[in-house]
Amino acid sequence: MPEVTLIDRGRVRADTAYVIDGYSMASAENPNPDHELIDFVVWNAVIETDAGTFLWDTGCPENAAEYWPDPLYGAFEAYDAEEHALEDDLQENGYELDDIDGVVMSHLHLDHAGQLDRFEGRDVPVYVHEEELKFAYYSAKTDDGSIAYLAPDFDRDLNWEIVHRDTHTIADGFELHHLPGHTPGVLGARIESDEGTLLIAGDEAYVDANYTDEVPLGPGLLWSELAWRESLYTLKELERVYDCDVLHGHDLGLFEELVGKY
Repeated sequence: MPEVTLIDRGRVRADTAYVIDGYSMASAENPNPDHELIDFVVWNAVIETDAGTFLWDTGCPENAAEYWPDPLYGAFEAYDAEEHALEDDLQENGYELDDIDGVVMSHLHLDHAGQLDRFEGRDVPVYVHEEELKFAYYSAKTDDGSIAYLAPDFDRDLNWEIVHRDTHTIADGFELHHLPGHTPGVLGARIESDEGTLLIAGDEAYVDANYTDEVPLGPGLLWSELAWRESLYTLKELERVYDCDVLHGHDLGLFEELVGKY
């Protein structure tokens, strides 16, 4: 069975209203609601399987404060990114960069693909959904799409391994699932391990309110609410059938609960 190691890659501070639709809406009774800034976790995972060792996402770039566009960094402050070089965080968890046989990109937003450059010019396959790669290039190379894609993150000499379908098995006990909504090509995963079955929801659910209460992400983080809701029901069916632990994209409390188990 696969072995999963969850790795803390730092924090992003942002307004809760970005990730929970309607969180601080004004009303006649409360025309000036308070806005709550909270810390969201950035995490990666290492999945050891009989087919090799895989890295899930690459995290924020160390120079996020200078590299990210000012409006994005102002909204999503990756204030400790410089302390989280991928090589260092892997070493703290017993791995070297050369141990990684493949990289799975849940999607190509700047807080997930920020250290993908470590695999440039190497033969390491980088798994990404077809729809994600198309939308990332469309967004980064035109004035349309989403501003959360930065071409230097992924427009590199990478060994792309394209996922075309809604499910894709990487190894025994490690299955990818296409979960469009946040972006067109978000990937999640179901991983069977000795510790239990881990269901990676990724940014389909930033925090537990998106999943448990079925409250969508804020409009700026939602490519399609219809697709998002269908993906949510896909995840809930997988959780029911396989009795999974569900790991969200950026929920700090839930991550801290699961990191002790996986």
